[in-house]
Amino acid sequence: MRSFRQVDVFSHVPVGGNPVAVVHDAEGLDEARMQAFAHWTNLSETTFLLPPTTPDADYRLRIFTPAEELPFAGHPTIGSAHAWLEAGGTPASSDRVVQECGAGLVTVRRSGRLAFAAPPLTRSGPVDLADRARIAVALGVDESELLELAWIDNGPGWVGVLLRDDRAVLDLDPDWSLFGELKIGVVGPRAEGDTACEVRAFCPGYGIPEDPVTGSLNAGIAQWLAGTVLPTAYVAAQGTVLGRTGRVHVERDGDTVWIGGDARTVVRGDVSLD
Repeated sequence: MRSFRQVDVFSHVPVGGNPVAVVHDAEGLDEARMQAFAHWTNLSETTFLLPPTTPDADYRLRIFTPAEELPFAGHPTIGSAHAWLEAGGTPASSDRVVQECGAGLVTVRRSGRLAFAAPPLTRSGPVDLADRARIAVALGVDESELLELAWIDNGPGWVGVLLRDDRAVLDLDPDWSLFGELKIGVVGPRAEGDTACEVRAFCPGYGIPEDPVTGSLNAGIAQWLAGTVLPTAYVAAQGTVLGRTGRVHVERDGDTVWIGGDARTVVRGDVSLD
């Protein structure tokens, strides 16, 4: 039996965010068993905590969707750091945790709510005309409604889409059958209120048509738009259409983007995977 936690991430409201399943002490589990368990949990992501392979990290993390492994994901990073600390993990530094994952080393700041430093984009730049047309059809909108598009991929494969406002984002009714391999993140500014924008994340290829609250996507959006379309520090809302109260706290400090959010353990126990 291995210790297990299910952590709700990115909401101050109980069970209002995005849950991640975290398996502690995962040494000895092979990739097939990890993938099978992630498919069984049927959450956006399931993670496995392992000893680091470098002295520069406090722990190593493997991250799986129901369909495949990811090199990096945001809410699993915050949720797994929370679970590791809650279980008695002692980081080398008092003010941060360093996570080793497929994307390299990721710093998680511990001052206030947990926040990770966004990793570099693995793909950036403009979206070609063919992909633009595919995205418009998949989202069910006219191409003229896509104000800006850019690749903002930090591991999961995100392409970013800017719409005119939050209402346009909330009104989207995508056709999942038209996405293919596309993972589309959509953002629309909000004119007033306690959040600066509404975000939605569509990734049917991972077995999750719409992700409730998404740290990696919000990191890519901030690297793309913070300081121009969006403020350098703001709170993004996500999950509204799904009945969630996701709140992602974003701060751009020079070239570094910090993505923070609340984390709360909802389920604690043991899991049998051997």
